[in-house]
Amino acid sequence: MSYTHPYQDADFVLRHVVKFDELCADAGLDEANMDLAVAVLEEAGKMGSEVLAPLNWSGDQAGISLGAYGGQEAPGFKEAYQQFAEAGWLSLGAEPEFGGQGLPNVLNTAVNEIWQSANISFALCPMLSMGAMESIGHHASHELQSTYLPKMASGEWTGTMNLTEPDAGSDLAAVKTRAVPNGDHYLVTGQKIFITWGDHQMTENIIHLVLARLPDAPAGVKGISLFVVPKFLLDAEGNPAERNAAHCLSVEHKLGIHASPTCVMEFKDAIGYIIGEPNKGLSYMFTMMNHARQAVGLQGLSISERAYQQARVFARERLQGTRRDGSRIPIIEHPDVRRMLMVMRASNEAMRALALVAAAEVDRAKHAADVDAKAQHAGRVELLTPIVKGWLTELSQEMTYLNIQIHGGMGFIEETGAAQHYRDARILTIYEGTTGIQALDFIGRKTLSDQGAALALYLAEMQVTAEALRADNNLPASIVEGLESAIERGVMAREWLLKSASTDVNLAGSASVNFLMLFGYLSGGWLMAKEAAVAQAQLAAGEGDAQFLKNKLITAQFYAEHLLPRTQAHLAAMLAGSETIMGLAEDAF
Repeated sequence: MSYTHPYQDADFVLRHVVKFDELCADAGLDEANMDLAVAVLEEAGKMGSEVLAPLNWSGDQAGISLGAYGGQEAPGFKEAYQQFAEAGWLSLGAEPEFGGQGLPNVLNTAVNEIWQSANISFALCPMLSMGAMESIGHHASHELQSTYLPKMASGEWTGTMNLTEPDAGSDLAAVKTRAVPNGDHYLVTGQKIFITWGDHQMTENIIHLVLARLPDAPAGVKGISLFVVPKFLLDAEGNPAERNAAHCLSVEHKLGIHASPTCVMEFKDAIGYIIGEPNKGLSYMFTMMNHARQAVGLQGLSISERAYQQARVFARERLQGTRRDGSRIPIIEHPDVRRMLMVMRASNEAMRALALVAAAEVDRAKHAADVDAKAQHAGRVELLTPIVKGWLTELSQEMTYLNIQIHGGMGFIEETGAAQHYRDARILTIYEGTTGIQALDFIGRKTLSDQGAALALYLAEMQVTAEALRADNNLPASIVEGLESAIERGVMAREWLLKSASTDVNLAGSASVNFLMLFGYLSGGWLMAKEAAVAQAQLAAGEGDAQFLKNKLITAQFYAEHLLPRTQAHLAAMLAGSETIMGLAEDAF
């Protein structure tokens, strides 16, 4: 169950699709370039394969517990975390003002693929910390930033996100946790559930971000504020001292991610400090949630890559069938096993490209030179985030399933580890907003709200690519024709939606998931076609690794022939409308 980072593919996407050197130059990051990115990825690969990956299986088996001091992480995790923090990995994308390295978000994303593939339970801890740093860095006072961000960037303290309550779920308008003013702070009281890495003993402090209501807050989501609630209060020197009234009541027993403590947190007049202005907590938290949603999408890719690597090794070693000369046949020679492996390989490469392109848009929005460019890139981030979160995580269900299928009966046995990836992946379509929530966001806030303007620009950019590929005439016909057909379906889906949604109150909700998935497969096909064009040009020029480039072309062609046609099925399901979805009476179910 070893893990090796797919350096070549990540390098190829960063270099030729994201255009990392150009991005760094535009951002004024003089010391950041592809040479640095390669060095960072190589070092991260060592940490992932040598330190984190060996704990993935043992952590799953050991799980976590609740002891005298609260949540207790799995054996070996504390020591691994100390190595992780001391190596500076949490500071990679943090602001230099607070001890960060200030490197691009897209590089941090490429590195995070390694952590999530190596050990998804472990990687959830730094993932939540990074998201908490995002919210504090964007919205908190300079005093709070100076107090908490340096220790979080160094990894000495970790962070959490406390949104969900027993009666609230995804409906944050129902949040009941309250915060009462008390001098220079607030007293926070309430209970939160499903809090990832809500308690552990790996660091000397945990910084909770908590949604709560002030006494005079208006009802609904407009009355939610955001607070920093540390596990330990700080003394005059800024060091953890007195225990705050924020405690882990229990840890959940889950289907997967067993080594990630998912906590029920109780706050009883816990001292907290407001972030930003009162009643704007939800918008502040969405800074963290958008970061987290792209990060969870990346988890979909990461666990799919880990499953693919395991399936590939098993398929080479597993013998089944006999040749005429009496020699045994490895199952990787069987066409149907090849089909499954190619689905996994092509899907992973498409997911990687989309995850990194979306992450790079965050960088471009941050460093854009003028207001119009900033708005354009920020709009693209908004458009791509639900696709990254929804499509990548849904696809990970299929990829981890295929790993088990390739293993056959052995995949159903826990000791092979294939089942762990399947179990771990199952949460990804649920937390940080279910697939249905992502789809409603994509079809509603990201399409209908602007009459499809942002989506039209996205489709137009794809069309430019398709026209250039058609004019170049060097790629296999199925790649160009497959992309052109899929773009036509995307255009048709957008136009049908804008025309029909106003006449059917149930249509947007009924069509939303198919709409999202259509654009997921289309986005993947667009980027795979762009990669194929680069590969073809390099082969013609005698540049690069010829075998890698040939493999890239074959994989892109497979994607166009076997995965892009799924856009047709999603379009057909959309066009069927809501009639049969809503047709049965409730008591008929």
